[in-house]
Amino acid sequence: MTFKQKILHHHLTLLQDKIDVYRDMISGLADDAQNDAKSSAGDKHETALSMMHLEQEKLSAKLQEAIHFKEVLGKIDVSAESRRVIMGSLVKTNGLQLFISAALPKITIDGVSVLALSPLSPLGSQLMGKQIGDIVEVNGSKFEIEVVS
Repeated sequence: MTFKQKILHHHLTLLQDKIDVYRDMISGLADDAQNDAKSSAGDKHETALSMMHLEQEKLSAKLQEAIHFKEVLGKIDVSAESRRVIMGSLVKTNGLQLFISAALPKITIDGVSVLALSPLSPLGSQLMGKQIGDIVEVNGSKFEIEVVS
């Protein structure tokens, strides 16, 4: 498995784990609401149901975001070669390893820290289409592209 494949696989696994947890939590809240409806009455009951409903909405939004990120990653072809930064590129700049994909947490693979970056982020959008030797500046910091793979 190549380094990029390991990165992609790790992120897909993390996202699937999140999706499973969110679904379990939503299901648990739905069960709790069902059980509460059978045993309670009055204002306290209505407040509890409202709180559960709000929590379900928050979890549903997080679930949809995780599913979206997984779909984005599913479209990446890590075997694609390009001299320019494209979706799925692994870019080394000033000591940073950036995986152009989606805004995901920093991970460590084979002892190397990798930051997943959305191509829509300030740095990601500046990097798109650039090549080795190009310099981009974001928020006063300069990033020189050393490697694109």
